[in-house]
Amino acid sequence: QVQLVESGGGLVQAGGSLRLSCAASGGTFSRYAMGWFRQAPGKEREFVSAITWSGAYTYYADSVKGRFTISRDNAKNTVYLQMNSLKPEDTAVYYCAAHKESYRLRVGVVDYWGQGTQVTVSS
Repeated sequence: QVQLVESGGGLVQAGGSLRLSCAASGGTFSRYAMGWFRQAPGKEREFVSAITWSGAYTYYADSVKGRFTISRDNAKNTVYLQMNSLKPEDTAVYYCAAHKESYRLRVGVVDYWGQGTQVTVSS
């Protein structure tokens, strides 16, 4: 059983930056592809970004491409999401997710979810 704990959310002005972290425990972190999803009020949860177990490949939703960067440190069992040039439409609860296959993670098939962290971008 893998536990995922997100941190780093908060309130930021439009154009600002935040870095989310997701610390994993209870499993072999390096065996899992990791990803981030988000859910805005009244909307369905959506894919944001994913990274393969080795970190060699990364994937992004079109809405965040060029602004967000996903990375991981397998020695620290942690995945990060650097969010730059934030927009009010990025406001959502951000969830960390894990699955052994990145291609399944990207379509929302998730083995483990974190509890979420709130990101609010003011205009």
